[in-house]
Amino acid sequence: MARSITITGALGSGKSTIAKMLAQKLGYTHYSTGDAQRQIADSYHMTTLELNQLADTEPSIDQQIDSIFNQLENSGKLYVIDSRMAWFFMPRSFKVKLTVEPKTAALRILNDTSRSGEKKYKTIDDALDATMNRRSNEIERFKKTYGVDIEDQNNYDITIDTTDLSPEEICRIILKEYNNK
Repeated sequence: MARSITITGALGSGKSTIAKMLAQKLGYTHYSTGDAQRQIADSYHMTTLELNQLADTEPSIDQQIDSIFNQLENSGKLYVIDSRMAWFFMPRSFKVKLTVEPKTAALRILNDTSRSGEKKYKTIDDALDATMNRRSNEIERFKKTYGVDIEDQNNYDITIDTTDLSPEEICRIILKEYNNK
């Protein structure tokens, strides 16, 4: 039975790149809550890091994002979604977690000119500090809000360290596992 694929992971792990590639290969619809989050952040005239911090005290931010998944899970369409929490809201999905060495992630983010709505970093240390701070904030917020540990590998069907793999290699690994489930 075909099912949607949800991809989670730290900033700079390759979620967006891999999700887009998989969606194209499978003919599924790509969806990114990162896009939705950036749109919400822009409407508040802030960065996504600032939006994440606001979400600590303003539950409507997460509710705006979360409500989307209720619709997607039951839409009858097949998606490849890059999101921190889609796996939680779409329990029937094939759940992929991507990990990456933090300095590699910071370097990817520093060199990614396509990121809109996010602060531009001047040095790798600035990017590393900001991404580590954002990840720590997300881990605590998701534990508090949803009672889940996004670092618990048992939440996912497969976990892949993307540090030394090409996007093509990562897609091959995911597709092999996806087709075997």
